[in-house]
Amino acid sequence: MIPALLVVAGYVMGSMPWGLWLVRMFRGEDIRTQGSGNIGATNVWRVHGRWLGLAAVFLDTVKGFIPAFVATKLESHGIGVLAGGAAMLGHYRPLFLRFRKGGKMVATAGGAFLGVAPIVGGIVAGVWLVVFGLTRYASVASITSALSLPLWAWLIGYPWPVIAFAGVAAVGVLLLHRANLGRLWRGEEHRFALRRKQGPSRAASL
Repeated sequence: MIPALLVVAGYVMGSMPWGLWLVRMFRGEDIRTQGSGNIGATNVWRVHGRWLGLAAVFLDTVKGFIPAFVATKLESHGIGVLAGGAAMLGHYRPLFLRFRKGGKMVATAGGAFLGVAPIVGGIVAGVWLVVFGLTRYASVASITSALSLPLWAWLIGYPWPVIAFAGVAAVGVLLLHRANLGRLWRGEEHRFALRRKQGPSRAASL
């Protein structure tokens, strides 16, 4: 009974669309009609700047970390993996958005691995930062770090449920970035700017 409740709680927590809620609370706008239309932290950062972007990154990471960590501590790595995976599924198809399209799971997946396999989560976060720093492509950093998950889980010696989870998470992140891969191939993917550019109306008001 408890394992099932932990998995359900993971899905509910993962379903919290923080990117959408933050923009609605602080800007009174709908992030789904702006930028790429994605509710994830990258789009929030691009459109509304680093402070809301960082808040979205933090909250999307936490909602993956808490269920995975609690389930791992109370039960096992296997249940932690299921709870973390449920949080990722919730981020992708949120209950609070009536199961419509959500985000691409990157921050939530990172949080889940920090909860169930903290060494792997920490290393992969470092991989993301290095690749992003070198390329300024959030998509490239996300895909590279995700694909490295199974390797690190295996090298460090985590149990098979964690390695299997790493493989599934890597495939999931890769599939959700298909459009980005197409834009990269065509040379149309935009590099990420750490500072949001001012729009014409905003610049004129300063």
